[in-house]
Amino acid sequence: MENIKANLIETVKRLAHDIGERSYRDTDKLNKAADYIEKKFRSYGCEVRKQPFGYLGNTYYNVSCEIKGAGNPQDGILVIGAHYDTVTGTPGADDNASGVAGLLELARLAVTKSFQRTVRFVAFSLEEPPTFMTKHMGSYVYAKSLKQEGIKVCGMISLEMLGYYSDRKNSQYYPFPIFKWFYPDKGNFITFVGNIRSMSFTKKVKRYFQESSSLPAESFNGISLIPGVNFSDHWGFWEFGYSAFMITDTAFYRNPHYHAPGDTFETLDYERMTEFVIGLYKTLGGL
Repeated sequence: MENIKANLIETVKRLAHDIGERSYRDTDKLNKAADYIEKKFRSYGCEVRKQPFGYLGNTYYNVSCEIKGAGNPQDGILVIGAHYDTVTGTPGADDNASGVAGLLELARLAVTKSFQRTVRFVAFSLEEPPTFMTKHMGSYVYAKSLKQEGIKVCGMISLEMLGYYSDRKNSQYYPFPIFKWFYPDKGNFITFVGNIRSMSFTKKVKRYFQESSSLPAESFNGISLIPGVNFSDHWGFWEFGYSAFMITDTAFYRNPHYHAPGDTFETLDYERMTEFVIGLYKTLGGL
């Protein structure tokens, strides 16, 4: 488990500081990010696949690696994903270099001791507007290819903003006031968010996570009319009937730098990010 924090910092700094803004317009920077992710996967000894897809005359890439499990292949694969693009005008440290950093660390750890279930780690492009929640999202393209190939998927976990926390009272906001009756007012927890269909999968992962980590965790499964429930790459998997949910620090309900120039690598809590990675890694071993 050594070096997790240092590796998280390295990846977030590389993407958010060294490369910077990675919007759909910045194909050179997106390619640099994709190359960095590919190089990391290969350094772990993984076979890497780059899935090209087109949008507005440009080519973008999903970057993935697969770590074979020891169990029955008929049980289906687990997909863990995070997007590496940003909106225009932000370096995107929390959104979503933090998710990519977590993704890479989970893959690195999984290589050393594989799980029962085969896991695909996928870095998606084009999650953000203008492709957001359209068939042009990288995650939609990837989920569609899984369906077309007839690959059984037991579930998908989207890592969407993992790095911003606050112990200040009333630092956590919600889509509706009634949520404050049931959830904390301090933004010091991680959240598992999915739709009704994915409730069983969401709660199973959350239960294992709580048994494995000291980082507080909450969960919510609801309809997409509630703002934020479908705001990530898990949406594309829902479109093809897969169980999927996101793990998030709640984004704009907590982080004041969301989609802004201030979303820099210095604003993140790498201690809690490390706790999260260790907890999820232990969790995956039980799925």
